[in-house]
Amino acid sequence: MADPEPAHQAQPLHDPDVDRGGIGRQLRDIILGGQDGLVNVLGLVLGVAAATAQLRIILAAALAATFSESIAMGGVMYTSVLAERDYYLAMLAKEQQEVEEVPDVEIEEVRQIFRDKGLHGEVLERVVKEITSDKKVWVDVMMRDELHLTPVSGQGAVRRAVITGFSTLIGSLIPLVPFLFVPLFGISVTAATIMAIPLCAAVLFAVGAYKALTLVGDWRISGLQMLVIGMVSAAAGYGIGRLLHVSGG
Repeated sequence: MADPEPAHQAQPLHDPDVDRGGIGRQLRDIILGGQDGLVNVLGLVLGVAAATAQLRIILAAALAATFSESIAMGGVMYTSVLAERDYYLAMLAKEQQEVEEVPDVEIEEVRQIFRDKGLHGEVLERVVKEITSDKKVWVDVMMRDELHLTPVSGQGAVRRAVITGFSTLIGSLIPLVPFLFVPLFGISVTAATIMAIPLCAAVLFAVGAYKALTLVGDWRISGLQMLVIGMVSAAAGYGIGRLLHVSGG
C-alpha cells in the first residue's frame, strides 16, 4: 500500500519581514545631519559672500562652521538618544509602581484601552483578565497603548551620533564645492556663490525625493518641501550678510 502523500504545508501570504539594516535604518539620521549641515553652511557662505569677496575669509568661516556644526550635531544626537532612553525607563518604572500600588485603577485603564478598540462585554473582560494576569504583559500594554512609548536602547547612541555628525560634515562641504573652482579655473567668488545655490537646491530636492521613494510619500512633493525649507533658511543667511555688507577686495 502506497504511503499517503504528505500534507502540503500552508504557504505564507508574503515573505517574512526582514530587518535589512543598511542605509534604510539610518536614513532619518543621515537626512537630519546632511540637511542641517548643507543649509547652515550655505546660508553662512551666502551671508559672508555678500559681505566680502575674499575667498580666504569665506572658506575660513565656512570650514569653522562645518566642523563645529558636525561635532555639535553628533553630540546632540547622542544626548537625545540617551534622554529618550531615560524618559522611557522613568515612565516604565512609574507604570510598574502603579500596577503594584493601584491595580484597580490600572485594570480600568486597560479595560478602557480595549473598549476604545471596539471590544465589549464578555470578550472585553476575558482580554482584560488575560492581560492583567501577567504583570510584564500588563505593563507593556500600558506603555505601548496608553503612553504610546516603545523601548529605547542607549547602545546605539554612539553609532547614531557618528552617523549624524558625519552626515552633517558631508552636507556642510557641498556648498563649498563651487569655491574650489575659484583658484582652479579663475572664476570669481560671485560666480562661485551663484553656482552654490542651484547645486544645493538640486541636492536638497534629490534627498527629499529619495526619502519619499525609500519610505512613503510623493517624491515630487517631498523633494519640493525640502528644497523650499532649505532655500528659505539659506536666504535668511544671505539677508543678514547684506545687512552687514562691507566692501571686500
